[in-house]
Amino acid sequence: MTTFHQIQVKTAPKFPSVPSFSEKSQITKVRVCIYIPNSYLKEPVISRLISHHGLVVNIISAILGTTTGGEGRFDLEIRGTLSQISSGLNYLESLNLKIVGKPNVDGDSWSY
Repeated sequence: MTTFHQIQVKTAPKFPSVPSFSEKSQITKVRVCIYIPNSYLKEPVISRLISHHGLVVNIISAILGTTTGGEGRFDLEIRGTLSQISSGLNYLESLNLKIVGKPNVDGDSWSY
């Protein structure tokens, strides 16, 4: 599985994945924190993770408003197959969002 570190993406996707047949059907989960700039606050970014990439998204916490300088921050738990998660993360990267994440949430606290 890919490990996620604090990144700000401005290049090609960094989560390419060619899972084996058994990996394609195995459900897994990751936790990510995404920072959404003011220019995307009215876009259905999280909704598209669900509808376009077939992911189950649980919003652990969210911060919006003046305390974030007009930027939004979402702590998400994302569930799906490795290929679905890879596709969803590539979508977020294509928007040039800052993504911070952890690959395995079992027994892990939600802090960096």
